[in-house]
Amino acid sequence: MKDKRLAIIFLTVFMDLVGFGIIIPLNPYLAKVYGASPLQVGLLMSVYSLMQFIFAPIWGQLSDRYGRRPIILVSLFGSAVAHAGFGLSAELTGLMIARGFAGLFGGNISTAMAYIADITESKDRSKGMGLIGAAFGLGFLLGPFIGGISAHVMDNPSSPAFVAAAVCFVNFLLAIRYLPESLKRKESASEKKSRFKKIFGALGTPVLGTVIFLIFINTLAMALIEASLFLYVQDKFQWTLAEASWGFAYIGLILVFTQGYLIRKWMPKFGERKLLYVGLALTAAAFYLMSVADTIPLMAVAVTLLGFGNGFATPSLNGSVSLLSGDTVQGNNLGVSQSLSAVARIIGPAIGGYLYQINSSAPFANAGTLVLVAALITLRHYSRLPEGGKR
Repeated sequence: MKDKRLAIIFLTVFMDLVGFGIIIPLNPYLAKVYGASPLQVGLLMSVYSLMQFIFAPIWGQLSDRYGRRPIILVSLFGSAVAHAGFGLSAELTGLMIARGFAGLFGGNISTAMAYIADITESKDRSKGMGLIGAAFGLGFLLGPFIGGISAHVMDNPSSPAFVAAAVCFVNFLLAIRYLPESLKRKESASEKKSRFKKIFGALGTPVLGTVIFLIFINTLAMALIEASLFLYVQDKFQWTLAEASWGFAYIGLILVFTQGYLIRKWMPKFGERKLLYVGLALTAAAFYLMSVADTIPLMAVAVTLLGFGNGFATPSLNGSVSLLSGDTVQGNNLGVSQSLSAVARIIGPAIGGYLYQINSSAPFANAGTLVLVAALITLRHYSRLPEGGKR
């Protein structure tokens, strides 16, 4: 990387997502240890996003005013404390509280996106956002893998949470030492708007509102299957926590390849619009295939398509939000998009868990339909979407 700050923010986000990746597969398995139903498993995932929805725009605004670095540091330390609390919890209520606390400090991704926007030119913006996706992929590759090993070796379902806390705390210490500030001109206090005015203001902005709505739909579809996928492989294939964690790591491997390599090679050639449409089409196909997957090989094909589809769509959407935002509202608009993503992750896991109780295929079929709608909206507004990454 030509700019070492890109390498530093990549490492910071990567380590944070390793901790997050350790926790994700642990949620449904540890919840079921305490007798949670599929709906309650979904609610455990929803509470994290509820708190993230409330606080993501606040963190974004604060990062515009006071700088990206302090917000990232606070979120890293808070995540370490929250993961430790998750491991110490001895009942479902304690798990809920710990995940809510983690969501409160979960605003660092939108701040990291704003950090990248600060240090990249518009032609490189979506490629820069692809680094966030690659960090997600690596975090979801190593996180579940580490969590699966720790659960297997220590023979304790709570042990991955303490490993996640340690990773986040080390990340906090490294960020104090190595992460520089990226914001050149901090904003002074201006007219305060409620988060709902910010959301409706962004949604009412031509083209920007469409892109943010697409982010919402795509995230909602992913959230529908978030808890259901782990429950499905546990019920259908009798996978243990370690096996499910390693399966989740496979998705991370595909995301690393797609967003860390293919996006950087193909974005200059094809641009955001084409990669977004292809990504949504592949994602819809993956969800429909999951709804009928009754063998491990068929599920593997579906998961592979999902990894490529999400790997193309996510950086294209996030890069488009950044390209459509002015320099002084990067943090705010990215915070709004992450906030609406949090809304999707609030209602998605709970709805998915409820649908799973009715029919184990229902969450996947409904997710496929949502992404198909997103692909049609993309076609409808295709000519108006930005292509800052195309050379």
